[in-house]
Amino acid sequence: MKTFKMLSLGVEKDEQVMDYPVFDGIIINQENDERSWVLEMLIDLPHQEIFDQLMETQEVVSVQVVISYPGNEPAPFEVMIQDVKVMGEHASVLMKGTLKRARRKYAETLLSELLEDGLEGHELLERFETDMRTRPGLRKDEA
Repeated sequence: MKTFKMLSLGVEKDEQVMDYPVFDGIIINQENDERSWVLEMLIDLPHQEIFDQLMETQEVVSVQVVISYPGNEPAPFEVMIQDVKVMGEHASVLMKGTLKRARRKYAETLLSELLEDGLEGHELLERFETDMRTRPGLRKDEA
């Protein structure tokens, strides 16, 4: 097994990413035949209700996790919430899931699509910066 530090978590919904501040977190690659991962994070209590609801529905959730260094590109996972518990001033959220196929060269593909859409100059820069933060789905991924 390998462990990594979780720095941030974003939950994908309706082609948008909602970021949740992570007080502390860890990701464990179980290195098993199912290629499963365990993710656990401590979040502020006001966000607990969202994860309680996701646990109740047993919905598979797409998340984007920044691992180890703030400059790393987010890793895409599909997870199910296994447990949510209050721990002092935070809530512990336990998730299990799998790493989605790697999204290599996201920035290059996004830029290519924005250029295809005819964006240029300041408009191109603003849209690129926004989309790099929100990580919308790419047309190439939908094909």
